Amino acid sequence: MRKVCVITGTRAEYGLLCYLMRAIEADPELELQIIATGMHLSPEFGLTYKEIEKDFTITKKIEMLLSSDTPVGISKSMGLAQISFAESFEELKPDLVVVLGDRFEIFSATSAAMIARIPIAHLHGGETTEGAFDESIRHSITKMSHLHFTAAEEYRDRVIQLGEHPNRVFNVGGMGIDAIKRITLLSKEELEKSIDFTFGTKNLLVTFHPVTLENHTASYQFQELLDALDTLEDTHIIFTKANSDTDGRNINTMIDTYVSKNTHKAIAFTSMGQLRYLSALQFVDAVVGNSSSGLLEAPSFKIGTINIGDRQCGRLKADSVIDSAPNQEAIRTSLTKLYTPEFQHQLATCTNPYGKGGAVEKIIHTLKHTALDDLLKKSFYDIGLR
Repeated sequence: MRKVCVITGTRAEYGLLCYLMRAIEADPELELQIIATGMHLSPEFGLTYKEIEKDFTITKKIEMLLSSDTPVGISKSMGLAQISFAESFEELKPDLVVVLGDRFEIFSATSAAMIARIPIAHLHGGETTEGAFDESIRHSITKMSHLHFTAAEEYRDRVIQLGEHPNRVFNVGGMGIDAIKRITLLSKEELEKSIDFTFGTKNLLVTFHPVTLENHTASYQFQELLDALDTLEDTHIIFTKANSDTDGRNINTMIDTYVSKNTHKAIAFTSMGQLRYLSALQFVDAVVGNSSSGLLEAPSFKIGTINIGDRQCGRLKADSVIDSAPNQEAIRTSLTKLYTPEFQHQLATCTNPYGKGGAVEKIIHTLKHTALDDLLKKSFYDIGLR
């Protein structure tokens, strides 16, 4: 059996990977290994490894998060993670490592796998997020990886532009689309009971992460967002908290303070879990903030996205996305546009640029049938000479 080791470090990433993991586990020719790390193991971020354990047996847990979101603290966490991944790979001896995205813990895992001469399959490469250091991390992971599964043809082209051979780069569509199509969502009544929250006349789901290539803008930008939200009438708000990026804790403290003063209309979650989060997208008017979910998943629900600031700058966007500068006036203007009849009519016909599903089956086929012996040595595919 081919041993496939899937790495996951965050709640959002696991939501994208879980159906692929189930398919690997169910395949008689594949053996699933799971390494949980990063925020999954942090009490501060909800100990979300417990959600994984409801579905799977975790093969290995790798502690890496220090109680710091400073640049020094994150770099130390990355170093600790790389040491631990090196030891885990030596113990587990996977035939193939699967990683998704652009987080710093995934960079550490990929670096260790590359040095251990283990082929790496990378999901969601080729994308751009010009406001975050995830941009550089993602492209670095691409160059260390051997198989590539992208979410759009434009991203496939970009991976090839980075020198990866077209025969190793597969456009399979967004992983989030598969999750939406496979999951049985909660009704409004079931969701309200589950999260102890009553939807109002208008409803927004807010997630805001630091823009990591900017110095100390997180608190100011998020306060501008909160001030804009305060101008709304008859609007209930669900906050999902920021991740462990630089200055993320400042945002989470501000969320707690805001919710404590607005318990009649606001609620906050460290982690909603995939089922409740996707179920909530059925009943909110928009996703507000700078989460990739507003671009990747929200369009499939025919709801709006108000994308604030530069964190997601460069990504493909559906017609349902309204870009906004990170100041109160611009955000208020975007919120006004969201509720206009013209924009609401536009939502009804928008399509998701990340496909219609089917990524899992395509990835499994490639993981099973690709010969691994010749993957490690790569020639740079120079498009200028073709």
